[in-house]
Amino acid sequence: MTDPVSDQTPAANTNAASQTLEWRDGDMPYSTAFGDHFYCQTDGRLECGHVFLAGNGLPARWDEQRSFLIGELGFGTGLNFCETWRQWRQHRKQGSQLHFMSFELYPMRAAEIDRALSHWPEIDVERRALVAAWPEEPRDIVTLALDAETRLSVVCGPAIDGVRQAATGFDAWYLDGFAPSRNGDMWSPELMQFLHDKTVAGGTFATYAAAGFVRRNLQAAGFTVERRKGFAGKREMLCGVK
Repeated sequence: MTDPVSDQTPAANTNAASQTLEWRDGDMPYSTAFGDHFYCQTDGRLECGHVFLAGNGLPARWDEQRSFLIGELGFGTGLNFCETWRQWRQHRKQGSQLHFMSFELYPMRAAEIDRALSHWPEIDVERRALVAAWPEEPRDIVTLALDAETRLSVVCGPAIDGVRQAATGFDAWYLDGFAPSRNGDMWSPELMQFLHDKTVAGGTFATYAAAGFVRRNLQAAGFTVERRKGFAGKREMLCGVK
């Protein structure tokens, strides 16, 4: 298998930042830096399936190719990765390879990830494996070979730097930064253009966000953008294709 990013790993920020978390309703992390929850308060795992997997045509597309590269803006608690890995383990074909590359400014510590994901018994196996492999002081680029067919890379630092320096070859994107009104840098025209340029022809994106400027930035970058019904009463979400 040819890995489109292995020879051009993004240069990392050697001083990965940290942030103060608040824990609400038991084990739901809240970012004081961005004034927002890390995932949908209704059910973040089900939202991942509705928005990011279904919005990118997964798991069906995994049948079409032997290797698949997912990019994500905002690793957060690792929830999207764990749910994707769970479904990948159920649907992958023998010998196929998944590389999940996420870009995260404020990497959590293992204990914080463990607490945040303990809510979902459905991803208990994935949570335990991720927490066991997670470094004590996440910084630079965290690269984990979690099984023979699954690799996780978390590039620590500003997303625009990491994506700019990544090689091309992304098949799908999860756009999961904090709300556009609270984290505008994660949805900027420049970053959306880098995403488009790093994506293969026919590659896709999906996001819970439906703000007009997000849609316009994605369209200006070159994506064909589609509105779909959002999760848990949210009127709209966006997905699209290059």
